[in-house]
Order: sequence, then C-alpha cells, then structure tokens
Amino acid sequence: MRTQSEMMDLILNVAAKDERIRAVGMNGSRTNPNAPADPFQDYDIVYLVTEMDTFLQNPSWVEVFGDRIIMQTPEDMSMFPPTLGDRFSYLMLFKDGNRIDLMLVPMSEKETYCREDKLTVILLDKDQALPEVAAPTDVDYWVGRPSAAFFADCCNEFWWVSTYVAKGLWRKEFLYAQDHLQKVMRPMMIQMLEWQVGIQTDFSVSTGKNGKYLQNYLTKQSWNELLTTYPGGSYEDVWKALFATCCLFRSTAHFVADHFGFDYPKEDDHQVTMYLKRVQSLPSDASEIY
Repeated sequence: MRTQSEMMDLILNVAAKDERIRAVGMNGSRTNPNAPADPFQDYDIVYLVTEMDTFLQNPSWVEVFGDRIIMQTPEDMSMFPPTLGDRFSYLMLFKDGNRIDLMLVPMSEKETYCREDKLTVILLDKDQALPEVAAPTDVDYWVGRPSAAFFADCCNEFWWVSTYVAKGLWRKEFLYAQDHLQKVMRPMMIQMLEWQVGIQTDFSVSTGKNGKYLQNYLTKQSWNELLTTYPGGSYEDVWKALFATCCLFRSTAHFVADHFGFDYPKEDDHQVTMYLKRVQSLPSDASEIY
C-alpha cells in the first residue's frame, strides 16, 4: 500500500505538470484534526482547473493515479441525477487499498469552494489566486442545539412512524416494516442520541457521518441498548427491535427534555405504545383492531 507521502507526492506532481490545473485543495477526514487515522481514509482532493472539457473528453487521464479495483463517476450516471453543477468527480479505489475521491472544480468557483467547507486545506496555488483559508476545523459538523419545535417534531415523527412498522409486521410485509424502522425511526433515534451527546459535551463535538463516532460518547449500557435495536431476519426479531428502539428513544428523549425544559409527549408515547402492543397481539385473521 502506497504511503501517505507517496500518495500526496503523486497527487501534487500530477497537478504541477498539468497547466490546466491551477490549484489543489483537500477536504475530509485527512484534514480533520479530530478524525482518527486509519488505512481506509480517503484522499478527498480537488483540482481547480481552467477548463473541464478536455478532462471529460479523455476519461483515461486518471489512469496516472494507479491500477484500480473500481471507479465511480457520479455526475456521469443515469440512475443518480448529478448534483454538483459544473463540477465532476472521480471516486477511485486502487488495487493497493488506497482511495482518492477527486473532484474537478472550475476556477470560476474558487471563492465558493474555499468558503463552503471549514475542513478545506489548500495544497497548491500556482497563481496565488485563491482567497486565504483558515486552519481546518470540524465545527460545522458539531452536534447542534435543538429548538423546542425541532425536538417536538422529532418525537412526533418517531412515534407516528412506529405505527407503520407495526402495521407492516402484522400484514407480514417484512420489507415495508423494516424500511420504516430503519429509514425513519432510526434516524430520529440517532438524532436524539446525538443531542444527548451534545448536552454531555457542551455541543463541542461531531458524532461523524451516520453517527459513526457515537460509540465514543455513549456509556457501555447505552451502546448495548442501541445494538439491540438492530433486528435479525425474522418477524419476531423486528418486533423486539421495534420495542427496544422505543425504549431507548424514550429514555434519551426524557434526558434531552429535562435538560432543556422541553415538553416530552408522554401521552403520545403511552397511547402509541399501547397501540403497538395491541397490534402485536392481534390475531392474523382479525377483521378489526379494537
């Protein structure tokens, strides 16, 4: 596996030799002083270029970076509509295990690029044309303080969607039930856990993308409770995971509400929990719920 020094030399040498590339920036975990280092860290690189067409017309130009296992060019895909405007990215995983996420950005967007992410570091500026960039910080990714309205909406969404999970389980619609548990209820629960972490750290940390650093801040008991919310491949497992999710959400939401003086929707919690238990015990041939 090529070392970080070898990879950075390669990235900068390619830029130095190409007149179209006027500046190089880097973002992501490698510029984040609080991110743990490991061999899976990407090189999130930006080449600021004078024009895009000649790069796009010659897709093989990226072969200079090494032999690849696989590459994705999101802005050139039909399944996922492009979202980067005039920018273009090459996501490359190499046979030695290194990965470069390389984005081409028109020089006309230099001001925007240098301001949009506080984890930006400028590695090369051939013309000294870029604005000054402050030292990298992950402050923009720190857990934010919730408003009372935002807290209330999180609780409402969680308890409302739990009824969909129960309905899907009773109907034996496994994928439907799992979808609502994983894609709606879980994000609400993770949000509540992040607020708890924020309170405990004075809102001065990031829990990472998809909450990947949550384990660093939860007690062992809370972490184990979180693990019980991930179900196996049976209806019984999903029922257990549903109630475990409700239990963890409830205790965490009470903690957050008590800290901020928010009103926790105890009646919604009680009524919905009774409903979930009712649906769980409902015979498979039932024609009425109550």
